[in-house]
Amino acid sequence: MYKNAATRVAVLGASGYVGRELVGLLDGHPDVALAFATSESESRLDGRDLIPLADAEGRWDDARLVFSCLPHGVSAPAVGRAEAAGARVVDLSADLRLSDRAVYGLTEVYRDALPEADLVANPGCYPTVAVLSVLPLARAGVIDTSRPLIIDAASGVSGAGRNLRRDLLFGEVAEDFRAYNAGNEHRHLPEITRQLAAVAGAVDVVFTPHLLPVRRGILATMHVPLARELTRVEAEAILLEAYGDEPCIRVLQGALPTLKDVIYRNRLALGMMPVKHVSRPMLTVVGAIDNLVKGAAGQAVQNMNVMCGFPETRGLAC
Repeated sequence: MYKNAATRVAVLGASGYVGRELVGLLDGHPDVALAFATSESESRLDGRDLIPLADAEGRWDDARLVFSCLPHGVSAPAVGRAEAAGARVVDLSADLRLSDRAVYGLTEVYRDALPEADLVANPGCYPTVAVLSVLPLARAGVIDTSRPLIIDAASGVSGAGRNLRRDLLFGEVAEDFRAYNAGNEHRHLPEITRQLAAVAGAVDVVFTPHLLPVRRGILATMHVPLARELTRVEAEAILLEAYGDEPCIRVLQGALPTLKDVIYRNRLALGMMPVKHVSRPMLTVVGAIDNLVKGAAGQAVQNMNVMCGFPETRGLAC
């Protein structure tokens, strides 16, 4: 049964971690109804039928807006078919994040472009926390772009997806902590550098992701080279000026965030401290998000809300 006057939506790839999170958020949203959801591996989810992607071909007209949580490389063709049928699309894969034909769905940055957007590329989880954490500093002109920005970020295992992999089994990750894709090998790096370059020009970034032995959450530590000395209060003032009225961003004053501040919430929590005992000024910024919510499904709903004219935080806990 559809909710009265609800906007009908569809979810492609509903059985992965992000897809399941998204379906749960949409079920609790008062202004939308799920028309259909697809999966190639499961036939049921929370009491509803899931259909193969091939069976969606005759049902595009059932949905005004389509979310794609399909794997990278698989999503773009399905997105094209949904667009051709007249649906608006929020793509949560990496396929279109560097494409100029999609609005980059970092809500707080591109909010004004979303109401008219027919195609939105939802950002990756690491770029969401990294870009939002340092973008106000770039806009303020306080980053020394002659030195690299160092980003060390640790994510829970759900960030690697739901496919069976030996290196992600409980017995492999429990009581362990590891870096991966070191040496700037992670696919999220171009997203980060592109967004920062749009504001500050070319910025060298050294990005090293890590795997945390927890289910969900990202804690990112960014060592920002400064063009001039900043006190903690001065740095906080820059972030507060940018985000003081943002419903889904919390700037902590005199404190650093933890995963407990953000788990199950569509929230970015930020804290910062100047770096002592270095020859040139630096600022350490720490950002935390839930990788499945603000880093994926929650931000997709936030984007949908703006696209459809709903209150931005409708259906979300920020």
